[in-house]
Amino acid sequence: MMSRSYTNLLDLAEGNFAALGPVGGGGRRRQGSFGLKRMSRVMTVPGTLSELDGEDESERAATNSVASDVPSSVGSDRMIVVSNQLPVVARRRPDGRGWSFSWDDDSLLLQLRDGIPDEMEVLFVGSLRADVPVAEQDEVSQALLDRFRCAPVFLPDHINDRFYHGFCKRQLWPLFHYMLPFSSSASDATTSSSPGTGRFDRSAWEAYVLANKFFFEKVVEVINPEDDYVWVHDYHLMALPTFLRRRFNRLRIGFFLHSPFPSSEIYRTLPVREEILKALLNCDLIGFHTFDYARHFLSCCSRMLGIEYQSKRGYIGLDYFGRTVGIKIMPVGVHMGQLQSGLRLPDREWRLAELQQQFEGKTVLLGVDDMDIFKGINLKLLAFENMLRTHPKWQGRAVLVQIANPARGKGKDLEAIQAEIQESCRRINGDFGQSGYSPVVFIDREVSTVEKIAYYTIAECVVVTAVRDGMNLTPYEYIVCRQGAPGSESMSEVSGPKKSMLVVSEFIGCSPSLSGAIRVNPWNIEATAEGMNEAISMPEQEKQLRHEKHYRYVSSHDVAYWSKSFVQDLERACKDHFRRTCWGIGLGFGFRVVALDPHFTKLNIDSIVNAYEISESRAILLDYDGTLVPQTSINKAPSAEVLSIINTLCSDRRNTVFLVSGRDKDTLGKWFASCPKLGIAAEHGYFLRWSREEEWQTCTQALDFGWMEMAKPVMNLYTEATDGSSIETKESALVWHHQDADPGFGSSQAKEMLDHLESVLANEPVSVKSGQFIVEVKPQGVSKGLVAERILASIKERGKQANFVLCIGDDRSDEDMFENIADIMKRNIVAPRTPLFACTVGQKPSKAKFYLDDTFEVVTMLSALADVTDPELETDSAYELSASISSLDIGDEQSESTGRTIGG
Repeated sequence: MMSRSYTNLLDLAEGNFAALGPVGGGGRRRQGSFGLKRMSRVMTVPGTLSELDGEDESERAATNSVASDVPSSVGSDRMIVVSNQLPVVARRRPDGRGWSFSWDDDSLLLQLRDGIPDEMEVLFVGSLRADVPVAEQDEVSQALLDRFRCAPVFLPDHINDRFYHGFCKRQLWPLFHYMLPFSSSASDATTSSSPGTGRFDRSAWEAYVLANKFFFEKVVEVINPEDDYVWVHDYHLMALPTFLRRRFNRLRIGFFLHSPFPSSEIYRTLPVREEILKALLNCDLIGFHTFDYARHFLSCCSRMLGIEYQSKRGYIGLDYFGRTVGIKIMPVGVHMGQLQSGLRLPDREWRLAELQQQFEGKTVLLGVDDMDIFKGINLKLLAFENMLRTHPKWQGRAVLVQIANPARGKGKDLEAIQAEIQESCRRINGDFGQSGYSPVVFIDREVSTVEKIAYYTIAECVVVTAVRDGMNLTPYEYIVCRQGAPGSESMSEVSGPKKSMLVVSEFIGCSPSLSGAIRVNPWNIEATAEGMNEAISMPEQEKQLRHEKHYRYVSSHDVAYWSKSFVQDLERACKDHFRRTCWGIGLGFGFRVVALDPHFTKLNIDSIVNAYEISESRAILLDYDGTLVPQTSINKAPSAEVLSIINTLCSDRRNTVFLVSGRDKDTLGKWFASCPKLGIAAEHGYFLRWSREEEWQTCTQALDFGWMEMAKPVMNLYTEATDGSSIETKESALVWHHQDADPGFGSSQAKEMLDHLESVLANEPVSVKSGQFIVEVKPQGVSKGLVAERILASIKERGKQANFVLCIGDDRSDEDMFENIADIMKRNIVAPRTPLFACTVGQKPSKAKFYLDDTFEVVTMLSALADVTDPELETDSAYELSASISSLDIGDEQSESTGRTIGG
């Protein structure tokens, strides 16, 4: 049964807005019906443009094919930047007639254009920070598109309130900052006039999905799917990639999270945790400010979705159904040009002179923070108070200037913190203040850019004590302002060598990049106080050296560097998009695109049956777990149906049927005792027998298993230390299982054990390999690939060179078999032009050329072969069919549209 969130997305994807109640309150129309003139698009496939114009059957049909990705004749790439808000300021004209618009120069979205190639056009999609009446929305949309290349999204008020205040600010923002709603009012501090409670609200989640749908529709209006890149920003739009990927299978999508990503222990409390993870994995590249945030995301993918990451040549990637989702770690920077322009403003000089006079003879520590519950302003004041008490030399000399930008929300927690801050300021100034000296200067108002630059310039040290913050660019801005504008020296400019000092919380995103800063735990008041004292007491030369190091980094890693690096990695992540075959599968947030090699196709039942019928010597090699029985099955014994099919296949003297498994010979022998003619290769082929009546053979003679006594103590050590792990002892191998252990710890222990065993067994004739939740030690020269080759060679020696080969498996050990099967034709082990059906179970990257979706389809295919098996046909009659084998063309056969495909 699907969860409400899944069915809800299906309703939205199919245009069923009634599922969430009326959308167009106040007479508003659906987003897709606005009169915005579309961007010009030239498509080479007739009729495809109409697919983008509305929610109809064509869209849903496109979900399961690549037909939605149509070639375009537009040659130039374009970047569509999607965020909750546009980098535009909208103001109603004084006369009340119409609107005036201007760029928001402080917007990161506007600044990132500096890093995007000049030849790449940038188009913005987002909402306006203004309430535009419905009657004016079409006119405003067209004006913004024509003049600013912006496509505005207009959310109905009741949707916007539940989307932004209800889910973004009440659910995601607190959670991503490590705040859990232990009581129903726990998140009151985060919002203004928010509906519902601080705990998970299903209607707020539905509004979040619906709002993302609005953004999706606006993107559809302006997109060229073959030529455009889409760069989605921040936690407001984490559902958007699923909508985009569902419509355009090959669309190039990047996402950057500007907030922290919490540890898995925090994130897993979110009821829609898997839906959001799966939506993000529909991107091609996901960006984070720090490795910690990326590590937490990867841990969530591992623990909740079972997806492990791989690092290759410096790039981190997640294999998600054949697509590699890249992980980008790159902290954002400041806009150097804008800051240096601010340093040259005429107002700066007189403000700077005024501040220098006001704080003459004083050492100024500066804090610049938003007034919210995570910025730690109260902790900073307590630490400053502690410094004055512990180091009385600073009484009368040190001043903390705290600029608090006005609060953007309301709530009990915020009100309590504001009251504590006011009380701390009064207390500190009362205890340590003197005539003409106030140790704390608290500025609780909007501060202009030029005034803030002046404060940065005179401050000896900037202190940031946020308890959790995504990035925080205050230290970067301070460093640039202390350096000053190149070639600009004024009478008020700070004279002498440039220097700066930073005391920063270890819980903010910029902390890892500032190696010369004094990092503190803001919750430790005494340690933060000592950090402040150390910063302002440090020798001048040391301050200079630290400043130079920081300035080199900040000036070279600016916002343009950040956006250029992200775009380059997005291009690299998408370079193979149009070379691969893609399928869209799944419902709701379970939707994903499976990307496969174009030569990797689903096994066609008619093709294999035709090849089977006209062949005279057949080799059928079957894996067991995950192939004939599901991996998740509790009862691993074969079903009566499987036993019957195998016996039917074995009854034909033209067939050589082998079970090739990693299981031990006694278990397989017991389970398949009713199949007398079945060959079994147990323990990856170390043991082999051709029928029930024959004795077991070993692949090599007189092996020394003394290595087991060396490997067992090592495995026992890790088993005792890893709860949920176990050792399986076979006659020829030892296997350590950790599928029931903690995913992260089990994986870490497996890697450590692999290195340990390789070191201990370096001089032994064994191989140590890791697999899915296992580490296995087995003799060298034992693999499914070698035993498959041995079986086929034996068939040739018996005078019946195989001219039909079917090989099916599902895991990494079977890849050896597929690889060897692909090479046997060149070595004349099988007959010329033998049809080779190497088939993996599941749509995933493989060395096999064919796939079937699951064990049910495998059994269905084998049943089809059994249906045409004729055990009564004599060998001589079979040889009469040999002439027709050369006329069989598997490729042509499988391309026929009339052929049956399992599950098709």
